[in-house]
Amino acid sequence: MPRTERGGFPTWWTVFGQGPRPALLIHCSLADSGVWRGMAPSLSGALSMTAFDMPGHGRSADWDARGEMSTVCAGMAADFAADLAQDCGPVNVIGHSFGGVVALRLAVERPDLVRSLVMIEPVFFAAGLRTQPDACEEHLAEQRAFVAAMAAGDLAKAARNFIGQWGGGRPWDSFSAEAQARIAQQMPLIAAVGPALYDDVAGLLEPGVLEAVDIPVLLLEGSEAPQIIPAINAALAARFPRARRGVIDGAGHMSVATHPGQLSAEVLRFLAEV
Repeated sequence: MPRTERGGFPTWWTVFGQGPRPALLIHCSLADSGVWRGMAPSLSGALSMTAFDMPGHGRSADWDARGEMSTVCAGMAADFAADLAQDCGPVNVIGHSFGGVVALRLAVERPDLVRSLVMIEPVFFAAGLRTQPDACEEHLAEQRAFVAAMAAGDLAKAARNFIGQWGGGRPWDSFSAEAQARIAQQMPLIAAVGPALYDDVAGLLEPGVLEAVDIPVLLLEGSEAPQIIPAINAALAARFPRARRGVIDGAGHMSVATHPGQLSAEVLRFLAEV
């Protein structure tokens, strides 16, 4: 699809499937809308899917650091969801990692647009830190190393650290030199989402906010996910009125790419009961 303005940002998007239900797919940091291609064939009979590229990702415009990243992404998501809802009513929203946090913000701020919510390993660290700080110690140590590398201007070291945490088990040295350089240059995008993930700038964890999300919610995680992910999912599930959890056996953080069949089966099972 051509780029167009969504949420005030030049945005590229694509579509998958011809199912009866509309869905909006929101990818993780450092990926793009193409990451959903593995799941799309399994979901295409049930969903007509729209997936967009976040700022600085895929074929959307470069991130210009104007505004706060999650606010911009949530605005983009809201515009797409509003377009879809005009014809089909509220949409099913599926988000992975940071995309899961954006999906959650959309459900909180625009409940009129969201029919159901699937979050695959949402990296909403503030939720885990507030409820299970002991389970977050390893992540905090890794995050401190990332912050130090960024402060020193060592983007390559920051990238190695990030991939070690969130690359789904793929070794940094398995990436080509070109890919390593590209990932390193994207590290400011990772730093840009920190306020949303650690400081809850949108106030999603304030009393009564999540409890008001009265739609079906599915929280998924891989059995090999970083320790902080189950803490996050447990904290969120405890506050939603209609939440359930699921585990993808053998998967790490990048289950969207590594375990699309298992992930799709969980999503379809959930949608069949919604």
